[in-house]
Amino acid sequence: MANIFTSSIGKKLIMSITGLFLILFLTLHMSINFVSVISPADFEAACEFMALPIVSIMVPILAAGFVIHIIYALILTILNLKARGGYKRYAVSNKAATDSWAARNMIVLGLIVLLGIALHLTDFWADMQLKEWTGQPSADPNELMYATFGNICITILYILWFAAIWFHLTHGFWSAFQTIGWNNNIWLKRWKVIGYVVATILVGGFVIVAVVACCRANGWLPIPSVL
Repeated sequence: MANIFTSSIGKKLIMSITGLFLILFLTLHMSINFVSVISPADFEAACEFMALPIVSIMVPILAAGFVIHIIYALILTILNLKARGGYKRYAVSNKAATDSWAARNMIVLGLIVLLGIALHLTDFWADMQLKEWTGQPSADPNELMYATFGNICITILYILWFAAIWFHLTHGFWSAFQTIGWNNNIWLKRWKVIGYVVATILVGGFVIVAVVACCRANGWLPIPSVL
C-alpha cells in the first residue's frame, strides 16, 4: 500500500482516480447549470438539490479529491523536472501517444484551471453554499448568474477558463485510463476519441450557460418570466 503513495506509478494512479472523480463532478455540475438555459424555475429547484445534506457531505470529499489531484500533479512535475533537467510533462510509457500541446502543457493548464476555480468560488460558492453553511440567506441562483455573466469581461474570462478545462480534459481523460492499464493500441485510440467527445460536451455546456446568461442579462435574449 505504501508503494501507491511513494512510487511514480502509484502517484499517477492517484492522479488518474481523482481526475476521473472530478470529471464526474463536472458532469453533474454542468447538467444542473444547463437547466438554467431551459428553465430558470427548474434551475432554482436544481440548486436546492445541491443544498441537500447528502450533497453537502460530498463537498468536503470533492475538495479533498481536488487538493490531492493538485498536490500529486505538482509532485510529479517536480520529480520530472529533476529527472529530465527541464520542463516536460510527467513520465509516460508511450511518448508518441502523448506528444500533443495539451500533454506538454498539463501543469500550465492545471494552474489556469486553478485560477478559474478561485474566480468561480468567489463569484458563486461564496454567495450560495458558504452563506448556507454560516446560517445566512443565500443569493438567488438566477439573479447571481445574471449579475455575474452580465459583465462581458467576466464572461470572456470564464470562456477562457472553460477552454483551458477543455484542453486539460482532452489529455487527462484518456491518460487516466492509460495509467489504469487500458492502454492497448485499440482502446487508447478509442479513449482519445471519447475524451474529446466528453470534454466537448462538458465544456460546450458550460459555455452555452455563460453565453445565454450574458445575453439575457444584457437584454439580447428574453428572460423567462420566473424571477
